[in-house]
Amino acid sequence: MQRRGRKAKPFYHIVIADGRAPRDGRFIEKIGTYNPITEPADIQLNFDRALYWVQTGAQPTDTVRTILSYKGVLYKNHLLKGVKKGALTEEQAEAKFTTWLTEKEAKIENLRKEKDLAGKEERKKALDAEKLVKENRAKEIAAKRAAEVEEKVEAAKEEIAEAEGAEQVEKTEATAEVSEEKTAEEPKAEEPKEEPKAEEPKEEPKAEEPKEEPKAEEPKEEPKAEEPKEEPKAEEPKEEPKAEEPKEEPKAEEEKKEEK
Repeated sequence: MQRRGRKAKPFYHIVIADGRAPRDGRFIEKIGTYNPITEPADIQLNFDRALYWVQTGAQPTDTVRTILSYKGVLYKNHLLKGVKKGALTEEQAEAKFTTWLTEKEAKIENLRKEKDLAGKEERKKALDAEKLVKENRAKEIAAKRAAEVEEKVEAAKEEIAEAEGAEQVEKTEATAEVSEEKTAEEPKAEEPKEEPKAEEPKEEPKAEEPKEEPKAEEPKEEPKAEEPKEEPKAEEPKEEPKAEEPKEEPKAEEEKKEEK
C-alpha cells in the first residue's frame, strides 16, 4: 500500500510491487484504492486482477489481506482450489460464492444503515442540545431584559414620586408662607380685642375703697387725683365733720375745769 493524501488525511493505493522496492517507490500494477477516513471505509478493488495476483503467489501485507478477505478474493481463491482438487464443481463454487457475496453485501448495507441512523440520532441529539442551550440563553436574556425594564420602571416611578413629593412640599411651603403672612397681617391691622383691656371695668371697685383715701391726699399721688374717676372721692362730704370734730371742745373745757 502506497500512502497518499495530506497530513492527518491519509489515502492509500493498493499496488503490486517487488518486495525489495520501497513502500512509496516503483510498483508493477495498481489494483485498487483504500480510504480509511470515511465511515465505513471506502474500498475500490479490481477483483479479477487481485484474484490473479493471489493465484500467482503474491504475498499481501496484513492490511491488504484484510481488505482481500473483506471483498471475498481469498474465499473465491479457496473455492477455486477445491474445484481443482475435484471437491466441488465450478457451478457449486460459483453458487456458494454468490450466496456468500449477497449475505456479505446485506450485512454491509445493514451496518451502513445502522451507522447512518446512529449518526442521525447523534446529530439530532446535538441539535436538541443546541436548541436547549439557545432556549436557555434566550430565557436568560429575556429575564435580564425584563429585570432591566422593571428597574427602569421602578426608577421612573421613584422619580415621579420624588417629583410629586417635591411639588407637595413646595405647595405646603407656599400655603404655610401665605398663612403666615395672613396671620402676621391680621392682628396688626385690626387689634380690636385690646380696647376692653384699657377700660378694665372690674378694677373700678378697687379704686373706690375708703381705706385708700389718705393715700389720695398725699402729694405724690396727685396725678391719680386728677383722674376723672377719682374726683368724687376727694369731694366726699362725710370727711368734713371729721376734720372739725366739734364734740371734742367740751372735753377740753372739762379738763381745764378739773385742773382748776
